[in-house]
Amino acid sequence: MGGIFEWIDESLDKKENFVLATIMKKSGSAPREEGTKMIIKKDFSIDGTIGGGLMEAMTIKLSAKVFHTKKCAIKNFALANKDAELLGMVCGGSVSVLLEYVDCDDEPMIELYKKAVELKKSSIDFVLITKISEGQKKVTGLDKWICTETGFYGLENEEIQKVIKEIRENFNRIKIREMAIEKEKYLIEPFFNYETIYIIGAGHVAQKIADITKNLGFHVVVMDDRKEFANKERFNTADEVKVVPSFDNLADYVKINHNSYIIIVTRGHAYDKDALAQILRTDAKYIGMIGSRNKREYVYNSLLEEGFTYKDLERVYCPIGLHIYADTPGEIAVSIAAELIKVKRGPENEKG
Repeated sequence: MGGIFEWIDESLDKKENFVLATIMKKSGSAPREEGTKMIIKKDFSIDGTIGGGLMEAMTIKLSAKVFHTKKCAIKNFALANKDAELLGMVCGGSVSVLLEYVDCDDEPMIELYKKAVELKKSSIDFVLITKISEGQKKVTGLDKWICTETGFYGLENEEIQKVIKEIRENFNRIKIREMAIEKEKYLIEPFFNYETIYIIGAGHVAQKIADITKNLGFHVVVMDDRKEFANKERFNTADEVKVVPSFDNLADYVKINHNSYIIIVTRGHAYDKDALAQILRTDAKYIGMIGSRNKREYVYNSLLEEGFTYKDLERVYCPIGLHIYADTPGEIAVSIAAELIKVKRGPENEKG
């Protein structure tokens, strides 16, 4: 399956106009993260998703107006707890979605997205900049720019140079946000090829793992179905802390790819098994599961009964971590971090 930029490039090559929906910001819990994009076609079919449910349906409905006016729109969804359940959210909050009309005859737009595809394929980090306004004007290719650490693509002017300067002052730590320069607003979207640690489970060991892996330069995401455990107070070094309704359908909440490292440390055998079954269907670079050999036998036998193969299970590091006689949560985290470094830096396919 292609990524969002490949889908955009394909639609433009086919000379198809479409509406691009982007989650600009959110508060509370939501099924998709900031920066998630979805293409809405003229027949209202979609590529990608911004989370499904009522919010996505309303966004698709709103695209009809954008197709008609060709002007961008920003829709704010403010949700009470009862409404949030319908949208796939654990608790109330708000979500802002940007809808842009993309014209397939807009040559600067086509060139910009082709450059984005090229940079993604070359694993070059970049930031996409879009000028937006509450006046809801049409966004064209002249309102978009790409900035790398050393390169710049788009129409240069004095105002955008101020944006670029601010981005480059802290390039590697840029997160999606709105930036105000004089009277204009810009949406800043980083597209980095960083390696991400997904810690499934938010107990004491997970806290220590989050701290040490963040210090190693990973992008750290923690997930649990208990908000009293999964919160920024307990995980203040993590980049993202997600409260999910359950450990089912993890792909609805995270994007796992070949740069992903998965650490399964939930509170029970059944949760570990359910999470592992889903992760084995991804191309994650590393899959580790905490637990004894007895636990491993139980989980593996259950998965074999469900149709997984021994070859599938050979991908899993369990017991997790290098064997250094670790006992405390801190020591276990060190052993896991050492194993992650070995996988990251060592020869491919070396295990054990």
